[in-house]
Amino acid sequence: QAGGPRDTAPGQQLRALFYALPPAESSFRTVEEVPDYVEKSIPFFITFIGLEFAVSWIQKRKLPGRINDGISSLSLGVLSRLPDVLFRSIELISYIYVWNNYRLFELPWDSPWTWYLTLLGVDFAYYCFHRMSHEVNILWAAHQVHHSSEDYNLFTALRQSVLQKYTSWMFNLPMALFIPPSVFAVHLQFNLLYQFWIHTEVITKLGPLEWILNTPSHHRVHHGRNPYCIDKNYGGTLIIWDRIFGTFEAEDAKVVYGLTHPVNSFDPIMLQLRPLAHIWNTFWATPGFCNKLSVIFKGPGWGPGKPRLGLPEEIPVITGKEVPFNPHVPAYLNCYALVHFAVIVDLYTKLLSSVTMLTQGTVLLRIGFIILSLISFGLLMENKSKAEILEIIRCLVFIGAYKLGYFTSQFSFLGYAYEV
Repeated sequence: QAGGPRDTAPGQQLRALFYALPPAESSFRTVEEVPDYVEKSIPFFITFIGLEFAVSWIQKRKLPGRINDGISSLSLGVLSRLPDVLFRSIELISYIYVWNNYRLFELPWDSPWTWYLTLLGVDFAYYCFHRMSHEVNILWAAHQVHHSSEDYNLFTALRQSVLQKYTSWMFNLPMALFIPPSVFAVHLQFNLLYQFWIHTEVITKLGPLEWILNTPSHHRVHHGRNPYCIDKNYGGTLIIWDRIFGTFEAEDAKVVYGLTHPVNSFDPIMLQLRPLAHIWNTFWATPGFCNKLSVIFKGPGWGPGKPRLGLPEEIPVITGKEVPFNPHVPAYLNCYALVHFAVIVDLYTKLLSSVTMLTQGTVLLRIGFIILSLISFGLLMENKSKAEILEIIRCLVFIGAYKLGYFTSQFSFLGYAYEV
């Protein structure tokens, strides 16, 4: 009895996080029938983050992250989803185009075999894309955003790149020759959702499942900057691809998280664009046309005379005394940023729910204000000298737009509090 309702019950949505919705519950004839599993998972994201904090406090008597890094991760998550407010996902647009014009044959959308084949296909495509994102400099410039946190918690899972989706789509196109878009759309979301819960330190090992599935232990290695962690464990849902292609590494020495050369910023725009600026400067500073192309298409550690992925001995040694980027700011400023970020999340979710009823000008105004706010919060948490001026401007824009009705809250009773 394949096929199902557009909306999913809470129990189904919870199981979707763990890729545990079988074909009978998650097969659909058309793309339009496929639920937005990611958007419906937001309450579970919040719940699991709360649980992670509670378990970490019970286990270690400390929280699993910091306010500044957490807000930075959430800011990058919000930023990564803003293009979807204006445009349909390029991953689906390109896939449907190939399906409509070039498909070789059509597998039945309601067959369990099609469902399981798509599971493997989407996960293998993700492995290929993920590996290339670490081994090709221009792709790494987008993907490094996800690795820029020096904490490792469920906030980190939401730390996504704006640019990455504009390079990942091509890896899925071979499936469009025979797998229906509706089946692909389901697994594209499931593969993403599964990777949320593995970003945690409160889960240690999962026994025999470690041989097949990507687990928190395996993914901790992937996020490490220890030399033994570099370019390992690319799998999304399954770890079998890493075992097959020789990129698997088991968790051993304590993992130190983040980039080998930390960006040291909480500004979401800076985190997105600085690596591209570095490639641009290196491109023009490197002599020779072939070398210039190598700056773009070889590994981030490449240089003239070096192997494609750079020299392993140039990876900074981990001493265990590394200190995360953590500028000192008064406690009240952290509270201020946290409260105002909650207001922005409210405006963002309201925008998602009402975008079809808004004029394009209003949508662009709200997106622009959200971006301005995220930048301002990042600069405040870095204690930058000009952050206060930007924040005053931001608050004045908010008051004006709120009074004129361009911003509305999901919670009307908070209107006066927002103005205060």
